[in-house]
Amino acid sequence: MSSLVTFNQILPQARNDLRSVGAFNAANLETVLSIFRAAVRENSPVIIQVYQRLFNDERASLIAAMTERLAAEADIPIALHLDHGESLDQIRKAIALGYTSVMFDGSKYPLEKNIALTAEAATIAHDAGVTIEGEIGHVPFGDGLPELSSASEAVEFIEKTGVDVLAVSVGTAHGFYKCEPVLDIKRLREISQCVSQPLVLHGGTGVSVDQLRAAIGCGVAKINIATELQSFFLCGVAAEIKKNGEAFKPVDLYFKPVEEKLTDYIATKIRSFS
Repeated sequence: MSSLVTFNQILPQARNDLRSVGAFNAANLETVLSIFRAAVRENSPVIIQVYQRLFNDERASLIAAMTERLAAEADIPIALHLDHGESLDQIRKAIALGYTSVMFDGSKYPLEKNIALTAEAATIAHDAGVTIEGEIGHVPFGDGLPELSSASEAVEFIEKTGVDVLAVSVGTAHGFYKCEPVLDIKRLREISQCVSQPLVLHGGTGVSVDQLRAAIGCGVAKINIATELQSFFLCGVAAEIKKNGEAFKPVDLYFKPVEEKLTDYIATKIRSFS
């Protein structure tokens, strides 16, 4: 019988092995199940993460309960992570709900304030035996311009905050791209040579496998997939509704073929990260 794990139980080894653990954003039972089944099929550790917005109602709590139940019956390590936490209260709430890792995203602030707030969040997390992710630079949403991270900032940030893993900005963005992003691998390599902590790549949607593998070779041990996964799910449901027309079909039967295709898609991602 297994149980939920922290990042420190899976990501340092992943970095040493030059592989990355997939971090997939779940929003409902179907996406949680698909992530879990894909990881079991591939016999791979996995991160099920929940965007901070879902902590505004019962969803984050219910996803935690589902994930804990699945992890208790699995032979693979599963981490449950708060994605883009925006306040210390949200950090505390995630910990109280049983999340084994949290992110405090202070990247919208100047570096000094980001460091101060993240350090406080790190103390809260570590006192509870939970790992924490921080971010420097800024990975924008949509067409926003990225603020690229630097090696000197990475060293200062880790020394002053004590984060366990570090998200860096090297050319990705959240959401779909209008054209394929070009990662600054040279910058990423410089950061990797200066810090030993596992690095995180946000905005993994739409990045080519070759670029992802180059990033993994530079210490990226966690790759986030959110937009692409959730779009895949929604498009799958829409296709099933169109196929069935006006004929009634129970909701669970609508979702089953979508879950199967989503599981295949996630399994392919996990293999590409390994």
